[in-house]
Amino acid sequence: MKLVVLIIFLLTYLFLIIKRERAFIILGLSIFLLLVSGAMSIKQVFFSINFNVLGVFLGTMILSDLFIFSDVPAYLAIKLVDKAKTTGMAFLSVCILSGLISSVVENVATVLIVAPIGFEVARKLKADPIPFIIGIAVSANLQGCATMVGDSTSIILALSSGMNFLDFFWMNKRPGIAFAVELGAVASFLVLYLLFRKYKEPPIAIKEAKVKTWFPTWLIVLMILTLSLTSFIKQKSPYIIAMICLGFSLIGLIWHELKHKESISLIKDLDWHTFFFLIGIFILVGSLTYAGIIQDIARIISFLTKGNPFFAYTVIVWLSVFLSAFVDNIPYTVTMIPVAKIVAFSLGISQWPFLFGLLIGTSLGGNITPIGASANIVGVGLLRKEGHQVRFYDFIKIGLPFTLSAVTVAYLFIWLVWKG
Repeated sequence: MKLVVLIIFLLTYLFLIIKRERAFIILGLSIFLLLVSGAMSIKQVFFSINFNVLGVFLGTMILSDLFIFSDVPAYLAIKLVDKAKTTGMAFLSVCILSGLISSVVENVATVLIVAPIGFEVARKLKADPIPFIIGIAVSANLQGCATMVGDSTSIILALSSGMNFLDFFWMNKRPGIAFAVELGAVASFLVLYLLFRKYKEPPIAIKEAKVKTWFPTWLIVLMILTLSLTSFIKQKSPYIIAMICLGFSLIGLIWHELKHKESISLIKDLDWHTFFFLIGIFILVGSLTYAGIIQDIARIISFLTKGNPFFAYTVIVWLSVFLSAFVDNIPYTVTMIPVAKIVAFSLGISQWPFLFGLLIGTSLGGNITPIGASANIVGVGLLRKEGHQVRFYDFIKIGLPFTLSAVTVAYLFIWLVWKG
């Protein structure tokens, strides 16, 4: 039965890479084959789905769309451009803002918010917008894993490992993964600074964006504060984080329907593709767990690393960086979380450096290539729409040094802080 499950998994993964637009059909067929072959039962399929992750994802997705609708992100970006002394610093500021926004807003949405500013400045300067839009895209990918609600992979890791919102900042009397991400951000933004410093002209004036409403911003702030406060509650429902995110999103939906019903269709325009994609991936990876393949993968990694914890940690981080440059990081993350836990247990050390290293690798590895992350694909698509063709090399010459600098700093920080 292991062989059947492994073949179905590998074929599904292969088709997801080459036919991502057919993801629902591919996953549906795979789940059908798992049930028909007897590899999984209906009960196992149901218990493979992490409803907590889905609740948090749906709630934050709704609030992200409301945040975009409010025009607050565009307003902040234009304010930054106005305050910069040179065009190069203006672009760097916008990239930094892109990273900060992505810590609470989905990465693709962040690119769609900020990219128009990059195009406008480049157009006025008659400069090539390619490096600026790439900078915005990779910056959006960078800081998604700094908070629990910043990216799908962060949500998956947190809720499969019992982490709360504050654990990303401080956990077990040690600085959390957010510190590693921010240190990596400093290193990677130095790369962008070297790229943009040749643009020494004064920044051009851009028409100021008007904020429609601050209400979604306050909802996000209140949600984050509420998530922080629940960190101090010892006896709580395992679904409390999902209920908080869904609760605030429900308030936002009601407000939107009462005040701005004609403006956007939230339910219709939400990223349902990723929502249902997650469900399929949870079931697919569940088949590996029930078949015992996850344990086998962990044993292979432990064997190959000869019981050396640092070697095992290094393999997990840099393997994740390499694979995420070419494949979707959501199924990879769901697959590797139990592997990382088992490897850590077999070596007799804490699971946290392995889990944090995995998240860093999967989140940042996608920045290497134009196909490694959804935000990159969207950024390249926007450039193509404006008549600019992005070669693979054009992206890699920015994405590779950006990624290597960020991952190296974060990788060393996590091991030094969490190895004991």
